[in-house]
Amino acid sequence: MSEFEAQLRAVSLRVTRPRLAVLAALRDHPHVDTETVLALVRADLPTVSHQAVYDVLRALTETGLIRRIQPAGALARYETRVGDNHHHVVCRSCGAIADVDCAVGQAPCLTASDDHGFVIDEAEVVYWGLCPGCAADPVQ
Repeated sequence: MSEFEAQLRAVSLRVTRPRLAVLAALRDHPHVDTETVLALVRADLPTVSHQAVYDVLRALTETGLIRRIQPAGALARYETRVGDNHHHVVCRSCGAIADVDCAVGQAPCLTASDDHGFVIDEAEVVYWGLCPGCAADPVQ
């Protein structure tokens, strides 16, 4: 049994070719949007429908096998790195996204100055700037 098959079964999802293809696409191409996932999956499964990929992304997100992120002003992106409360750095120019490990220790890794009585279990931080390629571009 493959790692993906085991992950799907662990969250009580049937093992299907579209689910396996989406997991493989996201493993190999983290932080891609839905259209890119669809194109990557169709490279292996040419007849898969748009709706099937949307349904797979929703099911995998709901079960925690993938994470959906949506930096302000950007399309939703997906990744397979889950459960570690990591953060992201986003290029303001080209939109490239990279992972940034948690700032301090375990989740939520940051302490709110006033939690207003909430029991906080996660902190989401997005760092913004220019990626190396864009920073080196004199037009920027």
